[in-house]
Amino acid sequence: MPDRSGPGFRARVGPPSRRAKVLLLTLGVLAALFVLFVLFAGLWTDWLWFDSVRYGSVFTAQLGAKAGLFAVFGLLMALVVGFNLWLAYRLRPPLAAMSVEQQSLDRYRMGIAPFRKWLMIGLSLLVGLAAGAAAGAQWRTWMLWVNGTAFGVKDGQFHKDVSYYAFKLPWYEFVLGFGFSAVIVSLLAATAVHYLYGGLRLQGPGRRASAGAQGHLAVLLGVFVLLKAVAYWLDRYALAVKSESYKNVDGWTGLRYVDANAFLPAKTILFFVAVICALLFFLTPIRRTWAPALIGFGLMALSAILVGGLYPALVQQFQVKPNEQAKETAYIQKNIDATRQAYGIADVAEQQYAPTDSTDAGTLAKDAQTVSDIRLLDPNVVSPTFQQNQALRNYYAFPKTLDVDRYGDQDTVLGVRELDLTGVQQHNFINDHFKYTHGYGVVAAKGNQVDSNGNPVYTEHSLPAEGSMGSYEQRVYYGEKTTMYSVVGPGLDEIDYTRDGQPDQTSQYSGGSGVSLNNPLTRAAYALKFAEPQILYSGAIKDDAKILYDRTPKERVEKVAPWLSIDADPYPVVQNGRLVWVLDGYTTSDGYPFSSKTTFGDATKDSLTDQRGRTLTAVNQVNYIRNSVKATVDAYTGEVTLYQWDEADPVLKTWMKAFPDTVKAKADIPATLLPHLRYPQDLFKVQRDLLGQYHMTDATAFFNGTDIWEVPEDPTVNTHEVQPPYYLTLRMPDAQEASFSLTTSFVPSGRKNLAAFMTADADPGPGYGKLRILRMPSGSGALGPALTQAKFNSDSEVARQLTLLRSGTDSDVVYGNLLTLPVGGGILNVEPVYLVARGAKVPVLKKVLAVYGDHNVALEDTLDQALAKVLGGAADGATTPTAPADPQNPGTGTPTTPTTPDSPEVQQALTEAQKAFDDGQAALKNGDWTAYGKAQEALKKAIGDAMAAEQKASGATAPAQPGGGAAASPSASPPVSPPASPPAAPSAAPSASPTG
Repeated sequence: MPDRSGPGFRARVGPPSRRAKVLLLTLGVLAALFVLFVLFAGLWTDWLWFDSVRYGSVFTAQLGAKAGLFAVFGLLMALVVGFNLWLAYRLRPPLAAMSVEQQSLDRYRMGIAPFRKWLMIGLSLLVGLAAGAAAGAQWRTWMLWVNGTAFGVKDGQFHKDVSYYAFKLPWYEFVLGFGFSAVIVSLLAATAVHYLYGGLRLQGPGRRASAGAQGHLAVLLGVFVLLKAVAYWLDRYALAVKSESYKNVDGWTGLRYVDANAFLPAKTILFFVAVICALLFFLTPIRRTWAPALIGFGLMALSAILVGGLYPALVQQFQVKPNEQAKETAYIQKNIDATRQAYGIADVAEQQYAPTDSTDAGTLAKDAQTVSDIRLLDPNVVSPTFQQNQALRNYYAFPKTLDVDRYGDQDTVLGVRELDLTGVQQHNFINDHFKYTHGYGVVAAKGNQVDSNGNPVYTEHSLPAEGSMGSYEQRVYYGEKTTMYSVVGPGLDEIDYTRDGQPDQTSQYSGGSGVSLNNPLTRAAYALKFAEPQILYSGAIKDDAKILYDRTPKERVEKVAPWLSIDADPYPVVQNGRLVWVLDGYTTSDGYPFSSKTTFGDATKDSLTDQRGRTLTAVNQVNYIRNSVKATVDAYTGEVTLYQWDEADPVLKTWMKAFPDTVKAKADIPATLLPHLRYPQDLFKVQRDLLGQYHMTDATAFFNGTDIWEVPEDPTVNTHEVQPPYYLTLRMPDAQEASFSLTTSFVPSGRKNLAAFMTADADPGPGYGKLRILRMPSGSGALGPALTQAKFNSDSEVARQLTLLRSGTDSDVVYGNLLTLPVGGGILNVEPVYLVARGAKVPVLKKVLAVYGDHNVALEDTLDQALAKVLGGAADGATTPTAPADPQNPGTGTPTTPTTPDSPEVQQALTEAQKAFDDGQAALKNGDWTAYGKAQEALKKAIGDAMAAEQKASGATAPAQPGGGAAASPSASPPVSPPASPPAAPSAAPSASPTG
């Protein structure tokens, strides 16, 4: 090739040709249009989504707040910086002194002279854009400040309402930070202009600063110091919400002795020093000397070191350390009281519980329902079993962790058969987005039973689903695993399920949700959003077609309520002919004075986090939390409904002012949904994390730290993560009857024995959320989870049987949830043992481990056998026998119901029980809790009378029970069955109802 760099080559020099200019201009315009369309597409599709779910007001309110803050603070920053640039130029000296420095600067001055005006405007706007963007991100802070609601509680130091720290102080600090930024940028910009135009000189004879430059910069420095004075004043109040590590609490919050007696007066002194120093700077242009201002600034800096640093250190060293307990007790007590109030743990009911190693039938009879409802089916283990037995199609799947709910009085493990596109054999645009669009139905099983093969006893099964839940819309367009968008509408046939040798069962969506694709501009926007050009031109998209996206319940609620933190575990509920997802929403704050902060993500982490997901808040560090909202998402229509649950929460009231008409009243919760609401896990985990130390309500005991508890590690897995809480139906010793509860254990710090057992009443009603703690006496010897598992593993007979199981079946042993239960005056530990064939990977319940107290260990085929071994004769009648599975319908074994003697007294009592049951259902539907409670008492008495009459007829004597009637725990004596529930009862009756 010729050498074009030689003397014969002449490069083209000069402006580009007309064609090149047109081409460059066209490319530039197209690039600008593309960028604008990308911005438009994001904004337009967001609006269409919010409008489709009927929460357009949330979008407009949020956008309005962001745009308003952007405009106001961006413009304000641009004006402040622009004004100071202009002022610095106007104050330039008329003639610059001749020097080498000024001659060099002349070239720059001449170079920017033609563009000076536009350069100043451009720099001002650029700084304004950055400031506006930062301000727009503070929309939450702004809305809380504008709509703040009083807590009605004052802090223990300054006696201000908590709302000042939660809603006002953060906004004041933001505005102060903005002021600092504006002054610093203006100071730097003005200094640069003054130097460029000779107002400031580094070389040459005479003054280094002109009078104009000196006065301008002095005023800016005075404003800066004045803002510092305001900062010192706000720092006084910020002491009430500052965090540090103290007494094994990483997020200890609030003033301590040195704060109240050294830092607080120091901040006040520094405030006045800063005000005086600012006045000296403001006087500099008049006195024409920097000396007083610089001396004042130096004294302020020295005061900050001596008064703000050295003095508190001396107080800490010579007053606090020699007698720390006496000095800190009052402040520790403030922290204890505020923390317990902020996390909803102030009213924990605590009692001593000295567990025994043996019990008798009379004592155990009180806990008969607890024993009979022991959950053998671990929802964290049996998902593969559901998948193997009930998915029925490769393109359907269940979540890794199933859910626990109550249907009637039965603890039920259930999962939704959701769409799983990985099981589709042929992937293409049509199959992935038009044909396979939804899941189908719910599968449910009894929590306390398995069939003769160790498989779940299904109460809802098959495809389409059938069973005890009755008729409901089974198509699941919105679910936890539904992450792909779908296109649906008239004329688009979607696959419900396929049948061997028969045409596919199809349907067309009529749920009303989704965004219409009739508009070509909208289609283009979604083609860009999902990076799928076929959305724009595909002929498969018919008229009136809609696109469904953002389909997981959690992301739908998070979008319509961006001020909520959503629990990581949505759960399905079948009620009133609909399948809905229920989600718990939390309002949080990090501004509750004296309340210690916790890292939400860390406090809610346990051995199941990887399967459930993690709950995160906007700031993650919180020191106030309430379960303020119950939300539902319809699995078919995607409709999102928010219900106010905590009617006293001031944070929720504040957000309801900011986003009016988005949260419905608590009274609007459907009566059929109410019995399925439950106490949320993540709130419970945060509370138990705090109660490990804050169960100590005495400041002296807290200071000494002699009774710190920990949540034990889960001994059934090897992740070294803490044990998750478990939903169980049980009776606490101070309760009259069993109720659906959320439970957890505690062990002493650094040890493995059981320190305490805690429950939260998970059933909605008067006792909802009541926290109860059973404290074990020191030296009780009660086994914690790790010691219980070690006892199981070290037992020679258990090891022998498990070895035989493994070797005989070529399977692996998987331990289910280790359940700790206070029954019969002692502690019963029960753990299901599953076998997983190495080829099938399907868990099958084969054995049950149990131990009562610290004595016999049982590994038996059934729970009844295990309890009989560890409880002896006390276990008789405590559990309900299980009938063998129906060979025509595997997995449907049911409890046997013994016949009832034909006695007039028994029949009369059963008639009264039926009437009480019907009255209770009517009261439940009407939301009349008073009438419902009376009906439950009548039902309890009628069943007790029936049992007494039956025992009298058979020659037995029933033990007397408090409150009248005979045995008050119907499940303890199975000879009498309760009246049959009407068809609608299972979805409405709360789990606290007595059962026969």
